[in-house]
Amino acid sequence: MEEIRKYIDENRDRFLEELFDLIRIPSVSAKEENRGDMVKMAEHLKQSLLQAGADKAEVYPTDGHPILYGEKMIDPALPTVLVYGHYDVQPAEPFDLWESNPFEPVVRDGKIYARGADDDKGQLFMHVKAFEMMMRTGTLTCNVKFMVEGEEEIGSVNLGKFCSDHKNMLGADVILVSDTTMIASDIPSITAGLRGLSYMEVEVTGPNRDLHSGLYGGAVANPCNILTKMIASLTDEDNHIAIPGFYDDVIEASPEERREMAKRPYNEEDFKASIDIDAVMGEAGYTTHERLGIRPSLDVNGIWGGYTGEGAKTILPGKAYAKISMRLVPDQDNEKIAKLFEKHFKSIAPAGVRVTVKYLHGGQAYVSPIDTTEYLAAARAMETAFGKKPIPVRSGGSIPIISTFEKILGTKSILLGFGLDSDAIHSPNESYPLYNFYKGIETIPLFYRYYAEMKK
Repeated sequence: MEEIRKYIDENRDRFLEELFDLIRIPSVSAKEENRGDMVKMAEHLKQSLLQAGADKAEVYPTDGHPILYGEKMIDPALPTVLVYGHYDVQPAEPFDLWESNPFEPVVRDGKIYARGADDDKGQLFMHVKAFEMMMRTGTLTCNVKFMVEGEEEIGSVNLGKFCSDHKNMLGADVILVSDTTMIASDIPSITAGLRGLSYMEVEVTGPNRDLHSGLYGGAVANPCNILTKMIASLTDEDNHIAIPGFYDDVIEASPEERREMAKRPYNEEDFKASIDIDAVMGEAGYTTHERLGIRPSLDVNGIWGGYTGEGAKTILPGKAYAKISMRLVPDQDNEKIAKLFEKHFKSIAPAGVRVTVKYLHGGQAYVSPIDTTEYLAAARAMETAFGKKPIPVRSGGSIPIISTFEKILGTKSILLGFGLDSDAIHSPNESYPLYNFYKGIETIPLFYRYYAEMKK
């Protein structure tokens, strides 16, 4: 333990500057204009792995953005850990809400502020530096492989094929992922489950062009009006999702599970204050944390149509659009839910409009048992580093590729995240506490140590 802390202390400033170099590359996977940055980012990480001590590292092209693979195999008789992360980030817009340049990281009040500071460059880089530390100090106890993609923020569209094509190369005993959160910097936790996702885009078309709202308003179906009514009907007065068949496959949490979840420290007033709201809202009969972890949800992620520029333009728009995501729980199938959504949404469209529904991407929910060797090694590492036993939690977020890993590679994942809910990932002023960054580098080698001991 002291050896780990000594190495971190001696290299603290260097670690931070190297992370900043990664953050400065605007690896926004959703934008065609950043395609060159994606390649640059993958190559930069390749050099980082080689310098840290990897035997080999290679950038693999895909039909989209490249995937980085690296490895250090010290003994085939030892356990193998496959580290997964992603180097792509969300778009930084709206830029005017950032207090500093999103791609020029700064430290304020003990936090790194930048796009990707937490999700996922900061958390991914912890693994690179932990690997470096184990290599430089001769304390690596497991074989280690790295698989880092550039499309997580757009649905990991090419990673499933990569896993199928390179199944033998990616063989491992466990997949280690840091792309989730912990309860607080002084309350360690391990994510034992993730919600699944079905992400849809809808288009409502009315007249063949935008019309003058004075000459046509009141006599022609307005796609924006219709769309908002259709969306409003998707949930009832109890915030229960009103799509027929939506809940058919939901596995209800037992009373015992709900009691265990209730042990998590939680202050609703603090929760509301943290996001500046005066009331919580959600499905009737469930607590806030249950709504976030063990219940499905439906949310509009974006809605647009007509004139939205400065001043007035009196039109009746010809089209209206929305992006809608549904977070899913075991055993809901994301593709089945997408079909149920499409059938229902088209069925509620009134005469006078045409509706198109697209399924953009999604994935299954994931549950990690808390009695496995892998989970127990992670829990022991957390307890050693933080001085407290970690609490298992179900995350409301989704990492769709995690369930794909289990399906294709047959390997369970351990979600050892060090981010905080307050880090504002996907939002302006994303941040990552320096304490968590360095604590992650301290904890990860302990996982390797305990995992090797427990697998003997």
